[in-house]
Amino acid sequence: MEQAKQPKPPVCIRVKDASVRFNMAAERVDNLKEYFVKLMKRELHFKEFYALKNVNLVIHQGESWALIGSNGAGKSTLLKLICGILQPHSGSVTINGSIAPMIELGAGFDPNLTAKENIFLNGAVLGHSRKFMREQYEQIVEFAELQDFMDLPIKNYSSGMRARLGFAVATVVKPDILIVDEVLAVGDLEFQAKCRARIKELLSQGTTLLFVSHAKPPVLELCEHAVWLDHGEIKKLGATEHVYWAYEQYLNQKRKERLAQQGK
Repeated sequence: MEQAKQPKPPVCIRVKDASVRFNMAAERVDNLKEYFVKLMKRELHFKEFYALKNVNLVIHQGESWALIGSNGAGKSTLLKLICGILQPHSGSVTINGSIAPMIELGAGFDPNLTAKENIFLNGAVLGHSRKFMREQYEQIVEFAELQDFMDLPIKNYSSGMRARLGFAVATVVKPDILIVDEVLAVGDLEFQAKCRARIKELLSQGTTLLFVSHAKPPVLELCEHAVWLDHGEIKKLGATEHVYWAYEQYLNQKRKERLAQQGK
């Protein structure tokens, strides 16, 4: 007797026919004064650039998705769209649940404030009360391993130290959706492993993961599904191993074509 199929968890992210368009100056302008003069005289012409084109993506609660593709493929744009940092030119994005975004190093930090002050600032940005952040403060500092540097301004932190602090604050509670864009590429290998362990713990508790990395091992380790973006369009989506294999085949072909051109 066949077992009944388990119902899928509820949808937490739905991207429907979403496009993101930017207007780019069609000619070179060397300084700000020239830009405004041309703008006032209506002599400045723009051309449209689509960072994303008619993207459709449905992600269910508790799933782990990698976004892969070359630089400029639209990965970070898609994450910013999901976070609400960007609005779609057309289409729609629907989110069900709280988001803990780690898209850019230092986002939500004031460089002139100390690390201790920034913990409370970043916590407020994520919707946590000051009382809650006081209760979690020692745990955050311990995870980030920055006990001796909490009174230093963030502007004196290395990129790795900022990533440690940002990740510790973002994951102090279980978010519904965790978004990680390349920030684990900085810092030492031991701390990267510690972050991956924290992500796995969150996944086991039902957190949904969107993960961007150019490194193959963490993508395969953390993500069951993948989306391959190229020039703002989805080339392939599905199981991570299959999508990554197709992406690597594409890169190998492009490399062969480039070498053939150079050999002429």
